Amino acid sequence: MEILSSRILLRPADAPRSQRFYRDVLGLAVYREFGPADSPGVVFFLGSGFLEVSGHGDAADGSAAMIWLQVRDVRAEHERLAAAGARIVREPREEPWGLVEMWIEDPAGVKIVIVEVPEGHPLRRDTR
Repeated sequence: MEILSSRILLRPADAPRSQRFYRDVLGLAVYREFGPADSPGVVFFLGSGFLEVSGHGDAADGSAAMIWLQVRDVRAEHERLAAAGARIVREPREEPWGLVEMWIEDPAGVKIVIVEVPEGHPLRRDTR
């Protein structure tokens, strides 16, 4: 799988509190903010990667941490991963925010979001 970009996703029980921790205590620089003004998601620079703190999770069900992987063609990866025996949690589909996403799980139940950023989307980073 050719990975174009990646990030760790955290869905904490109290997102604003966690965002303040990563921004103000650890001192991570903000890459971008998104979503509603009263409850934005925040993506921080994390060395050569990114950490996104957004939404709401329940650590008891394993949803507090996920992995986000950007690929060129999510539907091709779906076929390849299904043939390889990966546990597909959700089939590829276009989200309201314009990304094409599918979800899989690793053997320990960690959710992995496989994402395609379509041509013309504001997040498009690879200009080749």
